[in-house]
Amino acid sequence: MRVLIAGAGIGGLTLALSLHERGIPCTVFEQAEQVRPLGVGINTLPHAIGELAALGLLPALDAVGVRTHELIYLNRFGQEVWREKRGMHAGHPHPQFSIHRGRLQGVLHEAVLARLPAGSVRTGHRLAGFTQDAACVTATFADRAGATVATERGDALVAADGIHSAARALLHPQDPGIRWQGINMWRGAVEWPPYLDGETMAIAGDMNEKLVLYPIAPETDGKRLTNWVVNVRGGDPARPPARQDWSRVGRLEDILPAVRRFSLPFLDLEALIRATPEFYEYPMCDRDPLPWWTQGRVTLLGDAAHPMYPVGSNGAAQAILDARLLARLLAEHPAPEALAAYEADRLPKTAELVRLNRIGGPERIVDEVSARAPNGFARLEDVISREELAAIAGGYAAKAGFALQPSPSRH
Repeated sequence: MRVLIAGAGIGGLTLALSLHERGIPCTVFEQAEQVRPLGVGINTLPHAIGELAALGLLPALDAVGVRTHELIYLNRFGQEVWREKRGMHAGHPHPQFSIHRGRLQGVLHEAVLARLPAGSVRTGHRLAGFTQDAACVTATFADRAGATVATERGDALVAADGIHSAARALLHPQDPGIRWQGINMWRGAVEWPPYLDGETMAIAGDMNEKLVLYPIAPETDGKRLTNWVVNVRGGDPARPPARQDWSRVGRLEDILPAVRRFSLPFLDLEALIRATPEFYEYPMCDRDPLPWWTQGRVTLLGDAAHPMYPVGSNGAAQAILDARLLARLLAEHPAPEALAAYEADRLPKTAELVRLNRIGGPERIVDEVSARAPNGFARLEDVISREELAAIAGGYAAKAGFALQPSPSRH
């Protein structure tokens, strides 16, 4: 068996490592001219980190990321709504990591280069099309100018080529495309003195104006690389930004009015953002869940299959889970049967997360409190019960697959 992988992101590289672990040859084709550490911070949940630990990557992750200790939800006045331990601090067998997306991708890329045969990652190769028959799939790859640079045959083609997936467009030409609810995101990272215990994630506000804050690198010279996100609802959902407008350099004047509505007792938010050398603006987008991902020997993985709003720390985690399951199934079954079984397992689970993230995921905790007490509260229990808050957080964890399992009872 030989597997063709389109895309050298987190999902594609995890799949390559997982296939290699099982003795299945593969080649990764990346449309960029080089694999570069792009993006800003992400969180990766314990069940996904467990899969990376099985690949022997935990020491490399510890060298570049932060084991998240706690998650705190607050309203925009800095009043605490909910807090919970995360990762091993909460009793999981593996940590949660707050990490720069590019550094996580770099850990995976370096492992692929070290473990797989030379030439297993080919850059400057954009998936342009494919054909298949009963015996194999043949994929065509092009350069940036559109000229064909390779035609490759394999037993399976896995498209892990992101939210703008070429394979998704070929498989589903009638797909309605990007979905947007009018929320823009400004994201940046800056070296900053640690706040609280230096390992805590904070989420404040609501779906109209929200702040997300967490450290994403080990401490150096008394500072940590600190990731921040400011979300503001205000755009016209019927007019999503054109692709060329994604990842624009952000402007202070666009976000300072929203930033000044937040008050955090442990950090000067405006000073943090003003100190950030450069930050970027993105639309918060996803796509509708697909009725199917797989056609014969071709399937989708990660954001190509199920792009979701970045709430609940699930984008990278779900791509990792996709990759690990697919590799195991490909080791056990012929390619078409493996791809069909993979879709049957993963599609309904991820479709549910897409839908949950659209309504806030676990961050509905602060949305609900903000709706009931927009001007703050004297006593939280007069606004919402702890049981209701726990049901929101625990229900999402169960759907996402990282809820703590009860210990076996003793007899």
